[in-house]
Amino acid sequence: MASMLMNSVRNCSLKSPRAVQFGKSFTFPASKSKKTLSKTGVKNIVLVDGVRTPFLQSGTTGLLNRTGIPKDAVDYIIYGTVIQEVKTSNVAREAALGAGFSDRIPAHTVTMACISSNQAMTTAVGMIAAGQCDAVVAGGVEFMSDVPIRHSRKMRKTMLSLNKAKTLGARLALLGSIRPAHLAPELPAVAEFSTEETMGHSADRLAAAFGVSRREQDEYALRSHSLAKRAQDEGLLSDVVGFKVPGKDIVSKDNGIRPSSMEQMAKLKPAFVKPHGTVTAANSSYLTDGASAVLIMSEEKALALGYKPKAYLRDFVYVSQDPKDQLLLGPSYATPKVLERSGLKLADIDVFEFHEAFAGQILSNLKAMDSDWFAKTYMGRTSKVGSPPLDKFNLWGGSLSLGHPFGATGCRLVTTVAHRLKKEGGQYGLVAACAAGGQGHAMVIEAYPQ
Repeated sequence: MASMLMNSVRNCSLKSPRAVQFGKSFTFPASKSKKTLSKTGVKNIVLVDGVRTPFLQSGTTGLLNRTGIPKDAVDYIIYGTVIQEVKTSNVAREAALGAGFSDRIPAHTVTMACISSNQAMTTAVGMIAAGQCDAVVAGGVEFMSDVPIRHSRKMRKTMLSLNKAKTLGARLALLGSIRPAHLAPELPAVAEFSTEETMGHSADRLAAAFGVSRREQDEYALRSHSLAKRAQDEGLLSDVVGFKVPGKDIVSKDNGIRPSSMEQMAKLKPAFVKPHGTVTAANSSYLTDGASAVLIMSEEKALALGYKPKAYLRDFVYVSQDPKDQLLLGPSYATPKVLERSGLKLADIDVFEFHEAFAGQILSNLKAMDSDWFAKTYMGRTSKVGSPPLDKFNLWGGSLSLGHPFGATGCRLVTTVAHRLKKEGGQYGLVAACAAGGQGHAMVIEAYPQ
């Protein structure tokens, strides 16, 4: 995947920028020059390039992630993943070795649910800012088509005891103790350990709490798929790099983008809270295979190597809140904090890219951000931060339509912001995402001068 990171930098179109919302076109005015967020005595850290494999609905096509750039240009490798394979628990190291990186390049893996690759990127930023590195490959990977499935606890206990048994009689006794119930597997679930509630169930309750209707959720989901289809057809998803699946053809595009109709979506039954819930398969993100990677460098190093960076990676924050009733409200808490750190207001942001776990989650966050009552009651703030305008929001689709490989989405969000800033002539972009455990992340990204 060397060409993914190194050679796709200069291929962006310079056509007049346009964006779409619910099938309409918007022409962006020339962006007014704003102050830069560069700080005296602080290293400028840049996104040189970002790529991803096509995001694929799990169970449709296999995926193997390979990342490669010249080994003398990289100091460290960090990857995020959520559902870990025991044999490759440090997937960053195994992927690096498998891709031909030098065995002298350290690598480690991070996990923070849906913001795992966000954590990989910000860890890279911290290492470069501290002077530990000049160039880091960060990314994420998720392979939902082949998740580890465990034996039951009783079966695991029996098998471990078998290893310790010293006589044939003891082994036979243990084998004889196995009952049909022992053979029932433990299937993985997208559920909170602390609350035992699935994320979909939580999303349904959140939508009800903020008065988000089924129709509003379906309309937003249709918007996401329609915008993603338009972006795909217009060649705007330039971060996608075709991948040769062993034994199959080259996969070159996301396969979950499927614009439907309100009538078809209305026929679906609730997926979690039955029979009166509002979250369905159509207005939820789907299980996805995929991988992403970004090359992050100090600006000085990038320019010395002859690269033209895509964007500056500026301030970022992580937040956490009640995992029961506020599981998916990370963007509402993180956005005002990162804006304050940057000295910016919501109106200064030209491009918004929020992770779409569920349509109800997105719309609930937009309502929370636009509520003085919520800001005062739950966040201890004097006033609301405001809701991002939809004509700046997720204009190339989002996780509902493009897919959501848990460990890889963060890099997609950041790379999309960088590409949209260039396409639309903006200066500042904001990424925000929720994550399991009631956590969240936000980052401000500044366009690199053209």
